[in-house]
Amino acid sequence: MHLYTLRRTQHIPQHRSVVFPFFATPENLETITPPSFHMHILTPRPIEMREGAIFDYYIQTRGLNLRWTSMIINYNPPYNFTELQIAGPYSYWHHTHTFKEKQGETIIQDEVRYVLPYGILGEIAHRLFIQHDLEAIFDYRQSVLAEHFSK
Repeated sequence: MHLYTLRRTQHIPQHRSVVFPFFATPENLETITPPSFHMHILTPRPIEMREGAIFDYYIQTRGLNLRWTSMIINYNPPYNFTELQIAGPYSYWHHTHTFKEKQGETIIQDEVRYVLPYGILGEIAHRLFIQHDLEAIFDYRQSVLAEHFSK
């Protein structure tokens, strides 16, 4: 079992008071996920973002339809929140979103810690495509956010 970590930082030229509400709206997850993943939130709307909130959704990747359930285990607006996968494709998925404000801009920091199932097969899959797919998801996300907050 190998614990992987993905870290990303993005600077947004807007105040945290503008940026954080976008992330506090779970429906926006569909907007910042690449269309090729066909993400669909199953949780009835409107969705209240709060500690203890549970979100269900489907994603499609590499021909697989995957159901994913996440719980918000820490919610500290407008500074940070953490989601934990409680059911889904990973053995462990812990994603912390942190929002810092500096000189009128917001610095978004993501830290995702994850473990893949299936032992050595999961590690091989990680090297062959999972790591690349995660990087592509976060690249897309950064692009969408840069465009959204440049308006």
